[in-house]
Amino acid sequence: MRDLRIAAVRLACRNVEAALGFYVAAFGCRETASGNGTRALLLGAQRLEFMPATQDSGPSPPSNAAAFQHCAIIVSNMDEAMQRLGSVPGWTAISFNGPERLPEASGGARAFKFRDPDGHPLELLEFAPDKVPAIWRRSDPGPFLGIDHSAITVSDTDQAIAFWRELGFEVTERHTNRGPEQARMDGLHVPHAIVEVTTLMPPGGAPPHLELLCYAEPDTLRERAADGSPFATSLLFRDTSSRSGSGADPDGHRFSIQA
Repeated sequence: MRDLRIAAVRLACRNVEAALGFYVAAFGCRETASGNGTRALLLGAQRLEFMPATQDSGPSPPSNAAAFQHCAIIVSNMDEAMQRLGSVPGWTAISFNGPERLPEASGGARAFKFRDPDGHPLELLEFAPDKVPAIWRRSDPGPFLGIDHSAITVSDTDQAIAFWRELGFEVTERHTNRGPEQARMDGLHVPHAIVEVTTLMPPGGAPPHLELLCYAEPDTLRERAADGSPFATSLLFRDTSSRSGSGADPDGHRFSIQA
Protein backbone atom coordinates (compact mmCIF):
# COMPACT_ATOMS: atom_id res chain seq x y z
CA MET A 1 0.00 0.00 0.00
CA ARG A 2 1.32 3.45 -0.90
CA ASP A 3 2.25 5.85 1.89
CA LEU A 4 2.83 8.90 -0.31
CA ARG A 5 2.56 12.22 1.47
CA ILE A 6 3.38 15.84 0.66
CA ALA A 7 6.71 16.34 2.42
CA ALA A 8 7.37 19.90 1.24
CA VAL A 9 6.34 22.69 -1.09
CA ARG A 10 9.34 23.91 -3.08
CA LEU A 11 9.41 27.57 -4.17
CA ALA A 12 11.73 29.10 -6.77
CA CYS A 13 12.95 32.53 -5.68
CA ARG A 14 14.80 35.45 -7.23
CA ASN A 15 16.70 35.94 -3.97
CA VAL A 16 16.61 32.97 -1.60
CA GLU A 17 18.10 34.83 1.37
CA ALA A 18 15.51 37.61 1.06
CA ALA A 19 12.70 35.07 0.74
CA LEU A 20 13.82 33.29 3.92
CA GLY A 21 13.89 36.61 5.75
CA PHE A 22 10.35 37.42 4.69
CA TYR A 23 8.90 34.07 5.80
CA VAL A 24 10.67 34.22 9.15
CA ALA A 25 9.56 37.79 9.84
CA ALA A 26 5.99 37.39 8.56
CA PHE A 27 5.06 33.92 9.83
CA GLY A 28 7.64 33.01 12.47
CA CYS A 29 9.10 30.18 10.36
CA ARG A 30 12.10 28.24 11.66
CA GLU A 31 15.04 27.14 9.52
CA THR A 32 15.63 23.39 9.36
CA ALA A 33 18.10 21.02 7.72
CA SER A 34 18.17 21.01 3.92
CA GLY A 35 20.23 19.82 0.98
CA ASN A 36 20.45 19.57 -2.81
CA GLY A 37 20.98 23.31 -3.24
CA THR A 38 17.86 24.30 -1.29
CA ARG A 39 17.14 26.03 2.02
CA ALA A 40 14.23 24.92 4.18
CA LEU A 41 11.86 26.42 6.74
CA LEU A 42 9.17 24.93 8.94
CA LEU A 43 5.83 26.73 9.17
CA GLY A 44 4.27 24.87 12.06
CA ALA A 45 5.02 21.22 11.27
CA GLN A 46 4.98 21.71 7.49
CA ARG A 47 8.06 22.24 5.35
CA LEU A 48 8.81 24.87 2.71
CA GLU A 49 11.90 24.62 0.52
CA PHE A 50 13.50 27.53 -1.34
CA MET A 51 15.70 27.31 -4.41
CA PRO A 52 17.02 29.91 -6.88
CA ALA A 53 14.86 30.76 -9.88
CA THR A 54 16.80 30.66 -13.14
CA GLN A 55 14.61 33.06 -15.11
CA ASP A 56 12.00 35.75 -14.56
CA SER A 57 8.78 34.98 -16.43
CA GLY A 58 7.08 38.34 -15.94
CA PRO A 59 3.86 39.11 -14.04
CA SER A 60 2.29 36.70 -11.58
CA PRO A 61 -0.47 34.48 -13.01
CA PRO A 62 -4.03 35.32 -11.91
CA SER A 63 -6.07 33.00 -9.70
CA ASN A 64 -7.89 31.44 -12.67
CA ALA A 65 -4.71 30.56 -14.61
CA ALA A 66 -3.42 26.99 -14.68
CA ALA A 67 -0.02 28.38 -13.65
CA PHE A 68 -1.52 29.45 -10.31
CA GLN A 69 -0.60 27.48 -7.17
CA HIS A 70 -0.95 28.70 -3.61
CA CYS A 71 -0.22 27.52 -0.07
CA ALA A 72 -3.00 27.94 2.49
CA ILE A 73 -1.74 28.94 5.94
CA ILE A 74 -4.11 28.27 8.83
CA VAL A 75 -4.40 31.13 11.33
CA SER A 76 -5.96 31.04 14.77
CA ASN A 77 -6.91 34.72 14.65
CA MET A 78 -7.20 36.55 11.32
CA ASP A 79 -6.98 40.03 12.83
CA GLU A 80 -3.74 39.19 14.65
CA ALA A 81 -2.35 37.52 11.53
CA MET A 82 -3.13 40.56 9.37
CA GLN A 83 -1.53 42.87 11.92
CA ARG A 84 1.65 40.77 11.89
CA LEU A 85 1.67 40.55 8.09
CA GLY A 86 1.10 44.30 7.82
CA SER A 87 4.28 44.96 9.79
CA VAL A 88 6.43 43.18 7.20
CA PRO A 89 7.10 44.91 3.85
CA GLY A 90 7.29 43.36 0.40
CA TRP A 91 3.99 41.49 -0.06
CA THR A 92 1.10 42.53 -2.33
CA ALA A 93 -2.60 41.79 -1.95
CA ILE A 94 -4.58 39.55 -4.29
CA SER A 95 -7.88 39.97 -2.41
CA PHE A 96 -9.48 43.34 -3.14
CA ASN A 97 -10.95 44.27 0.26
CA GLY A 98 -8.92 42.46 2.88
CA PRO A 99 -10.11 39.21 4.49
CA GLU A 100 -13.42 37.90 3.16
CA ARG A 101 -16.02 35.94 5.11
CA LEU A 102 -17.19 33.24 2.70
CA PRO A 103 -20.87 32.21 2.65
CA GLU A 104 -22.00 29.35 4.89
CA ALA A 105 -22.48 27.22 1.77
CA SER A 106 -18.73 27.58 1.18
CA GLY A 107 -17.79 26.80 4.77
CA GLY A 108 -18.06 30.23 6.39
CA ALA A 109 -14.28 30.66 6.74
CA ARG A 110 -12.42 33.97 6.58
CA ALA A 111 -9.74 34.07 3.92
CA PHE A 112 -7.22 36.51 2.49
CA LYS A 113 -4.98 35.94 -0.52
CA PHE A 114 -1.74 37.77 -1.26
CA ARG A 115 1.68 37.32 -2.88
CA ASP A 116 5.05 37.13 -1.21
CA PRO A 117 7.87 39.36 -2.55
CA ASP A 118 8.61 36.82 -5.33
CA GLY A 119 4.96 36.71 -6.40
CA HIS A 120 4.13 33.28 -4.91
CA PRO A 121 0.43 33.23 -3.99
CA LEU A 122 -0.43 32.57 -0.34
CA GLU A 123 -3.71 32.33 1.54
CA LEU A 124 -4.47 33.02 5.18
CA LEU A 125 -7.39 30.87 6.28
CA GLU A 126 -9.37 31.07 9.53
CA PHE A 127 -12.00 28.36 9.90
CA ALA A 128 -15.45 29.17 11.26
CA PRO A 129 -15.40 28.46 15.04
CA ASP A 130 -17.69 25.43 14.75
CA LYS A 131 -15.87 23.97 11.72
CA VAL A 132 -12.25 23.81 12.81
CA PRO A 133 -10.72 20.42 11.87
CA ALA A 134 -9.37 18.51 14.86
CA ILE A 135 -5.76 18.82 13.72
CA TRP A 136 -5.96 22.64 13.87
CA ARG A 137 -7.69 22.85 17.28
CA ARG A 138 -4.74 23.95 19.35
CA SER A 139 -3.44 27.03 21.10
CA ASP A 140 -0.05 27.84 19.58
CA PRO A 141 1.59 31.08 20.79
CA GLY A 142 1.38 32.77 17.38
CA PRO A 143 -1.50 33.13 14.93
CA PHE A 144 0.18 31.11 12.13
CA LEU A 145 -0.41 27.39 12.78
CA GLY A 146 0.82 25.65 9.63
CA ILE A 147 0.11 24.80 6.00
CA ASP A 148 -3.25 23.11 5.44
CA HIS A 149 -3.00 22.53 1.69
CA SER A 150 -1.51 23.52 -1.62
CA ALA A 151 -4.15 24.55 -4.16
CA ILE A 152 -3.64 24.27 -7.92
CA THR A 153 -5.82 25.71 -10.66
CA VAL A 154 -6.82 23.07 -13.21
CA SER A 155 -8.61 23.20 -16.56
CA ASP A 156 -10.61 19.97 -16.11
CA THR A 157 -11.49 18.61 -12.67
CA ASP A 158 -12.25 15.05 -13.78
CA GLN A 159 -9.02 14.82 -15.75
CA ALA A 160 -7.04 16.12 -12.78
CA ILE A 161 -8.73 13.71 -10.35
CA ALA A 162 -7.93 10.77 -12.62
CA PHE A 163 -4.28 11.81 -12.76
CA TRP A 164 -3.81 12.30 -9.02
CA ARG A 165 -5.66 9.08 -8.21
CA GLU A 166 -2.90 7.22 -10.04
CA LEU A 167 -0.56 8.52 -7.33
CA GLY A 168 -2.91 7.38 -4.58
CA PHE A 169 -4.81 10.60 -3.82
CA GLU A 170 -8.49 10.23 -2.89
CA VAL A 171 -11.34 12.72 -3.24
CA THR A 172 -12.80 13.60 0.16
CA GLU A 173 -14.86 16.65 -0.77
CA ARG A 174 -16.12 18.32 -3.93
CA HIS A 175 -18.24 21.47 -4.01
CA THR A 176 -18.70 24.76 -5.87
CA ASN A 177 -17.96 28.19 -4.42
CA ARG A 178 -19.75 31.09 -6.05
CA GLY A 179 -20.52 34.72 -5.44
CA PRO A 180 -19.01 38.19 -5.16
CA GLU A 181 -17.06 37.20 -2.04
CA GLN A 182 -15.16 34.58 -4.03
CA ALA A 183 -14.43 37.08 -6.81
CA ARG A 184 -13.10 39.68 -4.36
CA MET A 185 -11.02 37.12 -2.44
CA ASP A 186 -9.45 35.78 -5.65
CA GLY A 187 -8.81 39.25 -7.07
CA LEU A 188 -10.94 38.59 -10.15
CA HIS A 189 -12.67 41.41 -12.02
CA VAL A 190 -16.05 39.68 -12.38
CA PRO A 191 -19.30 40.30 -10.44
CA HIS A 192 -19.57 36.66 -9.33
CA ALA A 193 -16.84 34.03 -9.45
CA ILE A 194 -17.71 30.35 -9.84
CA VAL A 195 -15.05 27.79 -8.93
CA GLU A 196 -15.29 24.05 -8.34
CA VAL A 197 -13.18 23.06 -5.33
CA THR A 198 -12.00 19.47 -4.85
CA THR A 199 -10.12 18.17 -1.81
CA LEU A 200 -7.60 15.38 -2.47
CA MET A 201 -6.03 13.51 0.44
CA PRO A 202 -2.66 11.77 0.00
CA PRO A 203 -2.52 8.14 1.15
CA GLY A 204 0.22 8.91 3.67
CA GLY A 205 -1.86 11.48 5.52
CA ALA A 206 -2.13 15.23 5.81
CA PRO A 207 -1.63 18.12 6.33
CA PRO A 208 -0.85 19.32 3.85
CA HIS A 209 -3.30 17.97 1.32
CA LEU A 210 -3.94 18.95 -2.30
CA GLU A 211 -6.83 21.11 -3.50
CA LEU A 212 -8.03 21.50 -7.09
CA LEU A 213 -9.57 24.79 -8.28
CA CYS A 214 -11.46 24.74 -11.58
CA TYR A 215 -12.95 28.09 -12.62
CA ALA A 216 -16.17 28.39 -14.61
CA GLU A 217 -16.50 32.17 -14.17
CA PRO A 218 -14.17 33.54 -15.34
CA ASP A 219 -12.92 30.69 -17.50
CA THR A 220 -9.70 28.92 -16.59
CA LEU A 221 -6.71 30.25 -18.52
CA ARG A 222 -4.59 27.40 -19.87
CA GLU A 223 -1.23 29.03 -19.27
CA ARG A 224 1.64 27.19 -17.60
CA ALA A 225 4.53 28.43 -15.51
CA ALA A 226 7.81 28.40 -17.42
CA ASP A 227 10.56 26.09 -16.21
CA GLY A 228 12.90 27.90 -13.86
CA SER A 229 10.53 30.82 -13.25
CA PRO A 230 9.50 31.94 -9.74
CA PHE A 231 6.06 30.45 -10.46
CA ALA A 232 7.37 26.94 -11.20
CA THR A 233 6.36 25.70 -7.74
CA SER A 234 6.90 22.00 -7.11
CA LEU A 235 5.43 19.54 -4.61
CA LEU A 236 7.91 17.17 -2.99
CA PHE A 237 6.41 13.76 -2.17
CA ARG A 238 7.80 11.05 0.11
CA ASP A 239 6.78 7.51 -0.79
CA THR A 240 8.66 4.52 0.59
CA SER A 241 6.77 2.16 -1.73
CA SER A 242 7.85 3.87 -4.95
CA ARG A 243 10.97 4.79 -6.87
CA SER A 244 12.22 8.36 -6.97
CA GLY A 245 11.23 10.44 -9.98
CA SER A 246 9.57 13.63 -11.15
CA GLY A 247 6.69 14.69 -13.35
CA ALA A 248 3.81 17.09 -13.89
CA ASP A 249 0.03 16.88 -14.01
CA PRO A 250 -1.95 17.63 -17.22
CA ASP A 251 -1.88 21.37 -16.43
CA GLY A 252 1.87 21.46 -15.81
CA HIS A 253 1.96 21.45 -12.00
CA ARG A 254 5.30 19.95 -11.03
CA PHE A 255 6.15 17.30 -8.46
CA SER A 256 9.01 15.04 -7.48
CA ILE A 257 8.94 11.78 -5.54
CA GLN A 258 11.63 10.72 -3.10
CA ALA A 259 11.59 7.12 -1.91
